[in-house]
Amino acid sequence: MARPRSIKGRANEVNRRLKEEFPGDARTLCALRFDSPFQLVAATILSAQCTDERVNAVVPALFAAYPTPEALAVAAQDDVEAIIRATGFFRSKAANLIGMAQTLVGEFGGEVPPALEDLVTLPGVGRKTANVVRSVAFGLPGLPVDTHVGRLSRRLGLTEESDPVKVEFALDALLDPEEWGGFSLRLILHGRAICAARKPKCDQCDLADLCPRIGVD
Repeated sequence: MARPRSIKGRANEVNRRLKEEFPGDARTLCALRFDSPFQLVAATILSAQCTDERVNAVVPALFAAYPTPEALAVAAQDDVEAIIRATGFFRSKAANLIGMAQTLVGEFGGEVPPALEDLVTLPGVGRKTANVVRSVAFGLPGLPVDTHVGRLSRRLGLTEESDPVKVEFALDALLDPEEWGGFSLRLILHGRAICAARKPKCDQCDLADLCPRIGVD
């Protein structure tokens, strides 16, 4: 198959192939376990510099103790820290969790807002987390950019940007909005399985013929 002639064409072909490799929508592709937008916000805050597996092991106890924003908003920080200690940076994460819940209760009626400009007002929620919540919990356009997404986007020649926000905007321009969330998650899964930072498995990669920078970070 001939290489697509444009960057947009390459992006859409990458997306098509990754859909075959990792089928499903953003919700089913997300490794974090949650039953509500509130739970996903909390789990994503905990996932900073922590594996999804460890977060998934911790959140059942957290949500059993604090099933709603109202319950978490009045929690004692020491109690929250004890539950989430295994996720690392537990003091700042506990403060963010409680602050997030207090903001939801005080500003949004206890409901997680879907708008990005509202989500980023929550403590512990930056643009990446907001895009996770939008795409996974609400099924809305949102393209989270983590280290995997940035690395693969540059290796595949989809952008030369290194700033996550600029990477996000560059990828947004290449794909239809309804594809953004799934594309991000598939890049993450492909990055973990095949396109590792130090030793990418180029000989096993279904995208090798599309990659103009194989072996180049």
